[in-house]
Amino acid sequence: MAYTIILHITGEASVLCEMEDLPKPTDTIVTVHNPRLRDGKDIHYLESNVTKVIWPMNKVALIEILDSQDEEGLIGFVRE
Repeated sequence: MAYTIILHITGEASVLCEMEDLPKPTDTIVTVHNPRLRDGKDIHYLESNVTKVIWPMNKVALIEILDSQDEEGLIGFVRE
């Protein structure tokens, strides 16, 4: 099961992304898929074609796990 998370990196903007499994207390890295800013824009320090990033846990301040309801709110609205 994939989780949609907000990854708070020390000294950087928060990153919205997905991860397959939640990190364990013994993990030293966190691997995420489809990293982007919370507003959906590209991250300035990553290449535009990057789909997977590995961050060291010592750079991660906080990981927020979003419910499916929160995911829909972040994507935006659809005009009908």
